[in-house]
Amino acid sequence: MQNGVLNFSELKKNLKKDFGQLPAVKIALLGDSPTQLLNQAVTGYAYSLGWNAEIWEADFDQIERQILDPDSDLYQQLAEFILLFPSTQKLRTKFYQTKKQSRASFAETQAAQWRMLCETIQQKSKSKILLMNYAPYDDGVFGSFASKTPLSFNRQLRAINVEFDKLSSEIKNLFIIDVNALQSNAGSVTAFSSAVNINSGFVFHLDFLPRVALEICQVIGAIRGQIRKCLILDLDNTMWGGIVGDDGWENLQLGDLGIGKAFTQLQYWAKQLKERGIILCVCSKNDETIAKEVFEKHPDMKLRLDDIAMFVANWQTKVENIRFIQQVLNIGFESMVFIDDNPFERNIVRQGIPEVCVPELPEDAAEYLMFLESLHLFETASLSEEDENRTKQYQEEAKRTHVQTAFANEDEFLESLNMEVTVSSFSGYNIPRVAQLTQRSNQFNLRTIRYTEEEIERIGKDDCYTGLAFSLSDKYGDYGLISVVILKKETNHLFIDTWLMSCRVLKRGMEQFVCNLMVEKANDAGMKKIVGEYIPTAKNGLVKTLLADSTFKSQGDKWILETSDFAPIKNFIHQSVLK
Repeated sequence: MQNGVLNFSELKKNLKKDFGQLPAVKIALLGDSPTQLLNQAVTGYAYSLGWNAEIWEADFDQIERQILDPDSDLYQQLAEFILLFPSTQKLRTKFYQTKKQSRASFAETQAAQWRMLCETIQQKSKSKILLMNYAPYDDGVFGSFASKTPLSFNRQLRAINVEFDKLSSEIKNLFIIDVNALQSNAGSVTAFSSAVNINSGFVFHLDFLPRVALEICQVIGAIRGQIRKCLILDLDNTMWGGIVGDDGWENLQLGDLGIGKAFTQLQYWAKQLKERGIILCVCSKNDETIAKEVFEKHPDMKLRLDDIAMFVANWQTKVENIRFIQQVLNIGFESMVFIDDNPFERNIVRQGIPEVCVPELPEDAAEYLMFLESLHLFETASLSEEDENRTKQYQEEAKRTHVQTAFANEDEFLESLNMEVTVSSFSGYNIPRVAQLTQRSNQFNLRTIRYTEEEIERIGKDDCYTGLAFSLSDKYGDYGLISVVILKKETNHLFIDTWLMSCRVLKRGMEQFVCNLMVEKANDAGMKKIVGEYIPTAKNGLVKTLLADSTFKSQGDKWILETSDFAPIKNFIHQSVLK
């Protein structure tokens, strides 16, 4: 393993292991150059991340034929993902073969071709498209003048990648695998081997291939809801240089001079993650008052207490404190990343909570940021306006957890919250968040069906479906959009296509409120039955008894609720508006 990335030999060893119990993900792989080694690397990396990549591999240089032929083998695969691997080397040859007078519009022509191919896939399948962009290349023909002339391959190459970004923003089912950035970070000497390319046609160096495979697997994981959303930070010699309890906040290494610059840059990075929606927490062996002084008083601190969802500083073990953070936030350990400069503390957390990601930081603090940036720890496939409010929402949840201990029983606490829910249909303003919840919700998710924004928009317009989005608030603040239900109208019943909820609102009574409303919807539609189905996954055991708890009766592999026999289930949530 190098820089936290498995090497190709380790990935090949994984190919010999038992994949039998791992969840399968079907991938179709098409490239304009040989793809066998990429196939092996992705399969090996998928195993290390806990899933089975079942890859169908087309003959190389068959991208257009497979996509444009409606009867091709590609569409017979019913793959969840179609991975497209165009190479810079093939593009360069195509550019050189283009007549000089047409080279100035080369990027425009290529972008139009790729748009047509991606739109064709969309029309013929429901597959998500993973398009690998072009690795950077300098042919040296125009030297530094290359950026000034449209006749330069270098300039046309960069323009195509820009067009790929634009295309991905327009086609919601299209995701870019950023080979350009990976090679820029690694260097062309590390990423590409002329000897390998000439002899085998393959375009990546074997030392670089695992980085590409990891990126592909991380993007697939993010699309399928396997994301990390919480960064837990140690403080002394991690967020600043020095030990605040010994040195005092005035003497810590922070700012724009010396090694202090490394810690300042790391804080800027963490703050950017927070603004993107990543939850920031502190877990430090420290006196809480002394530790907080740095955030309150040091002029060079870029992170402030308002940026931290949970601040845990005491003398308990970090395993105990991370478990406490997890209980309050109510997210999975696999969603967490823990950063600590101390190798002893890192190993204790790895042993105590192996699901938590604990990067092996370099010894030199000056290398912290570049190392962490290279790991792409917080891959995402979606972004919504609510992500920006996540820190505030978890700060409010911490207040609720603290107040709850003062109540004699659960009902008194829930009634005191003054909870109100707004129920909305799927519409323009909430579609991104609804789609995001279907992609990210793993634990409270009855069937774990993933939807893109375009698919949610279609469901919202289809009379055969009733799409409901639930937003919750209480006296402490706004939870935001936290639950989604999709009901499909069958001949004589409503079928629960989707029932999911953010774990932030577990034990608040939302599942009872939702069940009551589903019965109302069934009665309004003249349906006497609601049919539900539980599809188990590795993570949704939480809802195994949801239908039984909601008074559904088991019939084979389905669950039936007779609306005539239903009595509303008690909860303390009041409906404010039904839009």
